[in-house]
Amino acid sequence: MIPAMFEYHRPADVKSAVSLLQEHGDEARVLAGGHSLIPMMKLRMAAVEHLVDIQDIEELRESKVSGDTVHIGAMVTQHELINNASLAKAAPLIREASLQIADPQVRYVGTIGGNVANGDPANDMPGLMQCLDATYALSGPSGERTVKAREFYESAFMTACEDDEILTSIAFPATTAGFAYEKQKRKIGDYATAAAAVLITMGGKTCTAASIAMTNLSDTPVWSEAAGAALVGTNCGDADIAAAVAAALNDTDPTEDSRGPVEFKRHVAGVIVRRAIERALSRA
Repeated sequence: MIPAMFEYHRPADVKSAVSLLQEHGDEARVLAGGHSLIPMMKLRMAAVEHLVDIQDIEELRESKVSGDTVHIGAMVTQHELINNASLAKAAPLIREASLQIADPQVRYVGTIGGNVANGDPANDMPGLMQCLDATYALSGPSGERTVKAREFYESAFMTACEDDEILTSIAFPATTAGFAYEKQKRKIGDYATAAAAVLITMGGKTCTAASIAMTNLSDTPVWSEAAGAALVGTNCGDADIAAAVAAALNDTDPTEDSRGPVEFKRHVAGVIVRRAIERALSRA
């Protein structure tokens, strides 16, 4: 189908983009890579009268590692995340997940900001950012504010970002923890039936920190504090991993859809979480 008529805006800076959003209210939407918004417009599922394309805002394309903190601009593409050597060293979990998103054509254009900002529970990066304990910077008429990724998602496609705000950057601690991103999907390019991001830090033979987050198993990404706590203080033996998997599943709330019934999704989630924990341990 063809989208309904709309006015196209291409601001050169964040201030101008925010002004457009403020002026046009809920009739305006931000366009980043467009992989979610454009199909919805074509299907007439999204009525957009003013499209604010932020591709020309250069400050949103910057990424850097400053000391122990990673900063990534909202318009950095998945392809750039994969090929950034300093980022791969500071947060290898990002590269591992990006390589599993869609296909190369999508990754050349799809942005990290678009992936985390629209609140789609099937997107890979929201759960990943919760695992990393990331912080989002939001710019609006009153200036910039920050929101933790673990507090950003309210329900499917509903987030803490206001209509006149733009997610401009993401920051999180660099990490040397053991890491893994495991994902089960029906075919290349598909959304996950279930996916899990895991970070594990070992002190000798004892787990000193663990973070576990899951994708597409609820109407928001799921960071399971209980699952991480089940591993901390243990040697991560079979019983400890089983307890962590059970705690993770207890925090999920999958629904039946084209990817399978609830029972199947829970089974897949248990397998994926276990695999992610075991692979993160092998790297810790």
